[in-house]
Amino acid sequence: MFRVFALIALAGAISVSGYHRRRARRSSGTIPRGREPGALKAGRAFVALPLFGSVLLYLSAPDSMAWATFGAPGWLRWLGVAAGLAAVGAVHWVLSNLGANVSETVLTKERHLLVTSGPYRWVRHPLYTVGIGLFVALGLMAANWFILLWATLALVAVHLAVIPREERALTEKFGESYLRYMTTTGRMLPRLASSPPAVRRDTTDC
Repeated sequence: MFRVFALIALAGAISVSGYHRRRARRSSGTIPRGREPGALKAGRAFVALPLFGSVLLYLSAPDSMAWATFGAPGWLRWLGVAAGLAAVGAVHWVLSNLGANVSETVLTKERHLLVTSGPYRWVRHPLYTVGIGLFVALGLMAANWFILLWATLALVAVHLAVIPREERALTEKFGESYLRYMTTTGRMLPRLASSPPAVRRDTTDC
């Protein structure tokens, strides 16, 4: 039963993401991954391949991942189900607010807009939050410590290597507008001590 829910959550999130990414590519083109630094691409592969691979193995051949199973209580696995299904809707919420800005790289598009609506009202990188949250949910559904371990490593990699590069590119693009936005929002979780910025969509002011 939990494997069915995991498949629904993963397939749903990928389908929603694919829909929005296709729309963004038609609207504003795409940025080739070849423009990213080689170290970033290698690091992404190092983390993504074991993470996706272990989930796909759990879904297609669960016995091959039985060695990493732990005794999770039923309520914890059902919490994973709830979080995984919620992630599908969250992916739509995030990407529908990003619109044509959606990109597979840390670089900005020529007509990139500074989005501060929807989840971006409180969090600068909610797509990373939702993506990692989805894999944590899948790890809980599978009761698999290996999936949870690599989801944690993905969180560390995103926080230390990916987001800083992305924020440098956004600061170069939007200048003071982005710097002000950073003071009122959290990276991956809301900054509870600050009031959120006004809802708006700004083009660059530099």
